[in-house]
Amino acid sequence: MKRKMLLLKNNRICEISVLLSITVLFIGCNKGTQSPAVAPAVAVQKMPKPVQKPVSSALKSNNQQPGNLFDFSNKKDPFKPFVVAKSAPADLKKSLQSGLPIHSFDVSQFKLIGIVTGGKENHAMVVDPNGKGYVLKVGMTIGRNDGRVTSISTSGVDVVEQFKDDSGRVRKEHIKITLPRKQ
Repeated sequence: MKRKMLLLKNNRICEISVLLSITVLFIGCNKGTQSPAVAPAVAVQKMPKPVQKPVSSALKSNNQQPGNLFDFSNKKDPFKPFVVAKSAPADLKKSLQSGLPIHSFDVSQFKLIGIVTGGKENHAMVVDPNGKGYVLKVGMTIGRNDGRVTSISTSGVDVVEQFKDDSGRVRKEHIKITLPRKQ
């Protein structure tokens, strides 16, 4: 019996606390808000729409341009890179190339030791006076005067050097590096 009384008392306390919290919530919410002042109603008369005759599509003017109506001329190109890499000046490129060992000897000092033909392009192997070997392809540069390899054939390697002579004219010198004869 005492237990029942205790349970009833606890239930009442819970009910009262729930009711109090709900009332506080409603009072707190309504306290800060005010109902907006109702403006006096102004009588608005509706104007009847003017009646238009239907116009056929054949009579419409062709002032409208079909296609893209958006103008992107002032927008940034999304495919353009943020950082633009500046190319190295020609003097810097030449100084970097001249630092390579293949550019520190004259073309006539190189010895041709082998040619590989077939495939997409021919390759040639040359050795400098120090004994270091290099593989050449058509278009590569070789020698002090930046001689360009023009062709590689079974008979040898053709190199063209361009340089300025004493009078200031550009001269081309054709040099052929051949395989040594078998003994």
